[in-house]
Amino acid sequence: MDAATPDPDRDLPALRASDTERHATAEILRHAYSEGRLTLDEFDERTSRAYEARFRSDLAGLTRDLVPAGHEPPAPPAHASAHGAAPARRVTGGSGPSVSLAVMGGSERAGTWTVPETHTVFALMGGVELDLRQASLQADRTTIVVITIMGGVEVLVPDDVQIEVDGVGLMGGFGEDRGPWKADPRPVRQAPPGAPTIRVTGLALMGGVGVRRVPR
Repeated sequence: MDAATPDPDRDLPALRASDTERHATAEILRHAYSEGRLTLDEFDERTSRAYEARFRSDLAGLTRDLVPAGHEPPAPPAHASAHGAAPARRVTGGSGPSVSLAVMGGSERAGTWTVPETHTVFALMGGVELDLRQASLQADRTTIVVITIMGGVEVLVPDDVQIEVDGVGLMGGFGEDRGPWKADPRPVRQAPPGAPTIRVTGLALMGGVGVRRVPR
């Protein structure tokens, strides 16, 4: 670097980085990855360096090509359409309905809503659809307990979170549906490291529970 080229770190004091600042940098990287501005390898490498950083100047270097100097990172929308970006923060700590119920009928939860740490779904000779693409989460780990008797439940999980499916089907089916989804043919991405986890468990008795990872 010659004398005529300004050093972007010249005015940054050698101040120690805090855990809060490390986490904030990781959030910027996660948002950039969700927008496709970082590859998975770049995201992994920069996130590791962020949590190992000792000084604020180290953190600044990790986001210099993502956030204009002297500007705050652009705030992502509070919610998104089925083809838009994910909420800026899936985990908000807010509260939401604890039960979804369908008895000889149908029930649907979609759009902007908050999934509590534990959410119970009960379907008796009816159907329930949980669409989590625009949903916020109360906690980093969410458990959805599904009980269906001669009914059907579909859970749509955005691809920016991890999912675990371990329910039981008794004369029925309970599992993850990995087949093509005609509603949105875009490829499903891998959730970034450290993403929230949604566990779907329960029982399908003479019924079916399908869990599908879909583009956010």
